[in-house]
Amino acid sequence: MLRPGIVHRLDRGTSGVMVVAKERRVHESLAHQFKQRLVRKHYLALVRGRMNAKHGEIDLPIGRHPTDRKKMSIITRHGRPAETHWSLRQQFEGAALLSLELKTGRTHQARVHCAAMQHSILGDPVYGGRHRGDTILPTEVRQALTAAGRQMLHAWRLSFRHPVNKQEMRFEAALPEDMRHILALLATQPSEEVH
Repeated sequence: MLRPGIVHRLDRGTSGVMVVAKERRVHESLAHQFKQRLVRKHYLALVRGRMNAKHGEIDLPIGRHPTDRKKMSIITRHGRPAETHWSLRQQFEGAALLSLELKTGRTHQARVHCAAMQHSILGDPVYGGRHRGDTILPTEVRQALTAAGRQMLHAWRLSFRHPVNKQEMRFEAALPEDMRHILALLATQPSEEVH
């Protein structure tokens, strides 16, 4: 039986908006909306490298990594469908700010999908790996990422129907200070605004 409380989870090190239900029937309604993919989930991510397009989608199944059981992967025997739509918000030297809409809700989905398209999320301790391209990033950015100690992934906006009156509701969380700081450092370098 479902109990009131946290309706969904964010990965450790991911900032942003979460939903908590105080009553059982509200929890059940919201859990149903998540399960039926009726909740719209938008994230902001700072990723490595230069994007070759302004938007795209990643439609790759996600399951347990074949050799590292603590990780998820697109290389798996028992993957479940996973779909992420992305759009470029700003291109920096060596990094890009993306808006991600998760159509499904798989474990580590944003992180696995970004890594799969060779643009892992900056600061990701699990899926980021060591990239030769990191030397492109200014020293101040690399130091700020080390100080942040987390992936630059933020659950920015969440939309769903109110469990009782069925009105569309939208909640947003402002970027945390560490991510704003890194964006400000990147902005001192040549960049391209995307419209």
